[in-house]
Amino acid sequence: MKTLLTLGHGYSAQALAARLIPQGWQVIGTARTAARAAELARDGVEALHYPCDLSPALARASHILVSAAPTGAGDVFLAEAGNALRAARPIWVGYLSTTAVYGDHQGAWVDETTPPKPQSSRAAARVLAESQWLASGLPVHIFRLAGIYGPGRGPFQKIRDGSARQIIKKNQVFSRTHVEDIAQVLAASMAAPDAGQIYNVCDDNPAPPEEVLCYAADLLGAPHPPRIDFDTAVLPEMVRSFYAESKRIRNDKIKSNLGVKLLYPTYQAGLSALLHAELGA
Repeated sequence: MKTLLTLGHGYSAQALAARLIPQGWQVIGTARTAARAAELARDGVEALHYPCDLSPALARASHILVSAAPTGAGDVFLAEAGNALRAARPIWVGYLSTTAVYGDHQGAWVDETTPPKPQSSRAAARVLAESQWLASGLPVHIFRLAGIYGPGRGPFQKIRDGSARQIIKKNQVFSRTHVEDIAQVLAASMAAPDAGQIYNVCDDNPAPPEEVLCYAADLLGAPHPPRIDFDTAVLPEMVRSFYAESKRIRNDKIKSNLGVKLLYPTYQAGLSALLHAELGA
């Protein structure tokens, strides 16, 4: 039986599991709380309340997905269960990283051959975790994800409750990806393992964040959010750190190597589909 073990069963892993379980896959996922473990079970995922002994699940796993955030010392699962992981024999391991590893390129295009240049401690931890997994001896594939949106995660709620703001910074541009496109990229790689590969996962339409907010407001028939200048705005440090980087991410490799055709190649297509699904529900 094809069995996926997800180490850190978060938003992207949930989308992948929803795709695989109807195809007959068994999915095992770790959860840090009993409440989260119960949620996984309701979705048809065999939940492991971690920390626990991973050896039995690793012995069953044909595929492993790692989606937990690292610490400054690197990957938490390699630190806590490294010997058991290195003894495993999966045919595919996927590590979910981030395009933040590329750092700031002042709006220029980057691809998988661009050397990492992390500017934040979070991005530096991702670069370290990537290197640890690639050196693990397992058949590891790295997926660098752009800003994730999807069901329950998008701009609509902030526009509806009036908390959305256009933060204006000259030449600022981000790439994004719909969670269902992450799931299909992972599934395509699992069907054609090629250990050591690194893939950018994003759509075809990097854009300024205020443009995306205004499009979402237009879909709702709501006023555009207020504009505030980045240089004078009082922002949480996490938000300010995101605006310290501007780049456009190329996604040619997932198309040429994995044969992926994006479900949502633009934020316009993705947001329109999300709102349609909300209204239908």
